[in-house]
Amino acid sequence: MKRIQSADNPGFRHLLRLAQSSRERRKAGLSLLDGTHLIAAYNARFGPPAQLAISESALENTEIRALVEALQPLSPLLLTDALFAALSTVSTPTGIMAAIETPRAPVLPEKLDTCVLLDDIQDPGNLGSILRTAAAAGIKQVCLSKTSVHGWSPRVLRAGMGAHFMLDIHEQCDLAEIVRNFCGQVIVTTMDASSSVFTVDLTGHVALLFGNEGAGVSPELRQLAHQKVCIPMPGGMESLNVGAAAAICLFERVRQLKKTAVANAAQ
Repeated sequence: MKRIQSADNPGFRHLLRLAQSSRERRKAGLSLLDGTHLIAAYNARFGPPAQLAISESALENTEIRALVEALQPLSPLLLTDALFAALSTVSTPTGIMAAIETPRAPVLPEKLDTCVLLDDIQDPGNLGSILRTAAAAGIKQVCLSKTSVHGWSPRVLRAGMGAHFMLDIHEQCDLAEIVRNFCGQVIVTTMDASSSVFTVDLTGHVALLFGNEGAGVSPELRQLAHQKVCIPMPGGMESLNVGAAAAICLFERVRQLKKTAVANAAQ
């Protein structure tokens, strides 16, 4: 274990640049994982990270010690608590962080399976939540517009809770082209739709399209979508958080699929 006590250490400065700059992360092709859960999830799917860093106080944490042991022969950087806190993006540092090669999604298939399309999502917490929900609902493909927040930022990774490693996340996508070529129904949520998401058949080959937190889906994409649906809100609120809206739609699809499977089994 290499002990680092100076902020001028090249290894620490490299990690600091990654923690502070999305441009640096994109340029280096690296992402940062913060906490045992994310690092263990990455290791289970891809193997050990490129670099591991822990704080001095983390040596007292049995979970962190066990993870470091599992990642041998990878040798972590041992940082003072103050240096580690400078890297952390949370108020209470987890004590362990890893730099990984950002996984590259396979080439976008010509014929996408059922998927989620995200137009200009800006809040990292929202994006991470949607990715987590998509993975939980059995979705494999997620496509982000060119104006959406970077899918591998530390805050998105933290909110995703390991979902990133269960999905193919395609960034910088031309969603209009995807919608035009999609072999199925593209369904968009809008407040002025006459059809409820609970009355529309979601069991087929569908792409669920969700939009920006304030403006929603762009007018162009709304026009291209095959079906517009709303989420009934009897309580009188004007709108839902996009993460909540995505969860309702995705798990309505899960409910419909389960109901269909039960009905078919009974025949």
